[in-house]
Amino acid sequence: MKPLDKKIIGQSPAAVQLKKMIALIAPSDAPAIIYGATGSGKELVAEALHEESRRKGRFVTVNCAAIPKELIEAEIFGFEKGAFTGAVKSTTGKFEQAQKGTLFLDEIGDMPADLQTKLLRVLENSVISKVGSNSEVKLDVRIICATHKNLSEMVASNKFREDLLFRLNVFPIDVPDLSQRHEDIPEIIEHFIEKKSLKSGSTSRPIFDAKALEVLQKYDWPGNIREVRNIVERAMVFFPKTKISDEDVKKYLLRIDSDIVIRAEEQDAIWLGLDELGKNISPPEQTLADANPPSPKDFANWFDTNNSVDLRSLLRDIEIVFIEAAMDRNGGNTSEAAKDLKLIRTTLIEKIRKYGI
Repeated sequence: MKPLDKKIIGQSPAAVQLKKMIALIAPSDAPAIIYGATGSGKELVAEALHEESRRKGRFVTVNCAAIPKELIEAEIFGFEKGAFTGAVKSTTGKFEQAQKGTLFLDEIGDMPADLQTKLLRVLENSVISKVGSNSEVKLDVRIICATHKNLSEMVASNKFREDLLFRLNVFPIDVPDLSQRHEDIPEIIEHFIEKKSLKSGSTSRPIFDAKALEVLQKYDWPGNIREVRNIVERAMVFFPKTKISDEDVKKYLLRIDSDIVIRAEEQDAIWLGLDELGKNISPPEQTLADANPPSPKDFANWFDTNNSVDLRSLLRDIEIVFIEAAMDRNGGNTSEAAKDLKLIRTTLIEKIRKYGI
């Protein structure tokens, strides 16, 4: 097994595409931003980029959301003795710790505004100064960032520097949600079972039967990879050396009612139902040019003919339809399409990249 296959588990089209992107980008020293939902494995992607690179230094992580605002500068840049109350000795910051390696700035969207300015200077000059020092340290560090936030929208609301986004966003990488990688679920589960067993020395491996795996593959996984890991840990405690059924999964592992796991045929029925609803929205004599867009209230009677709805997938599909229609209408011109969709152009581009349109 290739090292990258040990880090990014699965052979689904989404996983394969992600691994190709990592292999392509890893040799570069340019910054990258990893976009993805909470728990989707952004840090694993950052680690893979470092491991597949030619860099010999360390992979150093900073969680910008976990460090108090008043301490984060000293944590990243380091500080000299006496620089502030409590600075009893000179301390090396994360940048210097990552010399000739990679600095991973997780949750970059939570970085304070004043620190964003200093980070921009580092990107421009490749030098830092410790807090309380006038001397400069030359850096050889690759910067990789990650966020679950929409940085373009943050730029528009003046919560993130636009020039910093341009400097960091050389290589944008979208990490797919696990809901887009259902076929990878059995392999990911087996990976975590193996990893947990090796770490604990346990031989009490649970066994998921075919129907149990089928339920897990149809589950939406809102917690992504992190949720799979939690499910495996729960399974190893509740079902040591035991075969796990589909009912066990629903009752003890996912803690859901059977109706929540939407069957594949129900997914298809959603769009058939939408089509039927759409036929009743506008009067027959109304032309397309005169028609008003469907109102959310048009779907108020959805559950008269359907038992459930995969709301996340539905909204995603609707968004894709509108984006494709706007792009077709404007001959692929993103600026004009963004105007039609009432979006900022960079936000539209991010969505196009995210959905692979």
